[in-house]
Amino acid sequence: MTLKRTTVYVEAEDLAVIKEAAAREGIAEAEIIREGIHLAAMARRVWNEPFFSSTYEPIGDATEEDVWAEKAAAYERTKHAAPASPERGAA
Repeated sequence: MTLKRTTVYVEAEDLAVIKEAAAREGIAEAEIIREGIHLAAMARRVWNEPFFSSTYEPIGDATEEDVWAEKAAAYERTKHAAPASPERGAA
């Protein structure tokens, strides 16, 4: 991967957090900044085609309406389910 040099302006508080994290993790501040830029770029990337459209064939005969109906039913089941009780440790 070829790196390109650029200049960005950041909030002082954000830079302080980056400096502290870099020192704590023993990595360069630039590495944290590059990771943040990469995550922002990927979050805003526009794909030329749907994610699985050309690589995977559909499984079964479910229609889009079937999928949404199952999602709605699953949601309704979670609303009516008893809350989970916390597990107790062995005494």
